[in-house]
Amino acid sequence: MALANMEVYSDEISGTTIETLDQMVEKFNQASGGTIVLTSQGFQGDYFKQSMFSSLHSAQRRVDRNAAQASASATDLAQIESVGVKVAGAFGPVRFEPSQLSWLLKSPAQAIEAISLNLAESIMQDQLNTVILAGVAAMENNASVVQDDSASAAITQTTLNNAHAKFGDGSQNIMSHIMTGAAAHKLLGQALTNSAQLFTAGNVRVIDILGKISVITDAPALYEAGTPNKSKILGLVSNGLVVNDGGDLITNIDTANGQTRIETTMQADYTFGANVKGYKYLVASGNSPSDAVIGTGTNWPQYVTSIKHTAGVLAIGDADL
Repeated sequence: MALANMEVYSDEISGTTIETLDQMVEKFNQASGGTIVLTSQGFQGDYFKQSMFSSLHSAQRRVDRNAAQASASATDLAQIESVGVKVAGAFGPVRFEPSQLSWLLKSPAQAIEAISLNLAESIMQDQLNTVILAGVAAMENNASVVQDDSASAAITQTTLNNAHAKFGDGSQNIMSHIMTGAAAHKLLGQALTNSAQLFTAGNVRVIDILGKISVITDAPALYEAGTPNKSKILGLVSNGLVVNDGGDLITNIDTANGQTRIETTMQADYTFGANVKGYKYLVASGNSPSDAVIGTGTNWPQYVTSIKHTAGVLAIGDADL
C-alpha cells in the first residue's frame, strides 16, 4: 500500500465511527427504555439551555361561597430554565507502523475498521459514564430522592422500593434501574432465595427487580470507595439522563519519519452534552468541565418545584454486604 494514502483515511475513520456509534446508540436507547437517551441533537456554545413555564399548581385554592369578598394572593407566571453542559473528550493518539500491516498482508481498511469500532465504543462509554456521573451527583446532593442504607445494610429490593417511595404517586414513572454488574448479581441472588420469586417454564426472567428494566454497566460513579464501600443504583424516569451528541467528531491521521521505521498515529477530538432532568448545571461552575466538576452535586441544583418532575431516585447500600 502507498504510505501517502494513509492521510485520506482520516475522513473514512470519522464517517465509519459516526455510523457505528449511531447504530449502537439506537440499540442502547431501546434497551434502556428511553430513561438514558443518547441523541444526535447537538447544540452551539458551552451550554444547552431550555426555558419553560414553572408549575402553577399552587394557584389552586379553596373558596367559601358564603363568605364576604376578600383579596386573593396572586401566583406569578414565571419561567424556569434547564441547563446542560458541553463536555470535551479525546481519543488517542493511537500509533502503529504501516509496515506492520503490509508485513501481515493486512489492508488499511482492516485498520480503519478496528480503530473505528474501538473509537465508537470509547465515545459511547464516555458519554454513559459522564451522564451517569452527573445524575448520581445531582441526586446525591438532593436528600429527598436518596435512600441510603449503606451504614448498616446492602442494597436490597426493599432499599429500591423505599427509594421509589420518595416519588410517592410518581413512582410509577420510574422505568429503569442503572446498576453495576456486582449489584445486579447480588439482587439476583436475593431473588433466588426469595420464595416469592419463582422461575416458571417458558418464562424465565434473568433479572426482575420491581418490574423495572435493569441496565447493567460498571460506571465508576455507581461505586464509591470508603468506609463503607458504597454501591449505588439509579432509578430513572423517561428521559431522566440525556446526552446531546452533535456528531462533531474530528479525526486526524499523521504518518511521520524520524524513527527507525515509519510510524502512523491517529487522534480524535469530540464533544457531547450532559443533561439531568429537573436539575441544571450551574454556569458559574465553568465551561468544558472536568469529571471532578461534573461529579460535584452542588453544581447541579434542582430547578423544578417537585422532585416528581426530576430524573429519578438513588438507592445506596454497603457494597461489601
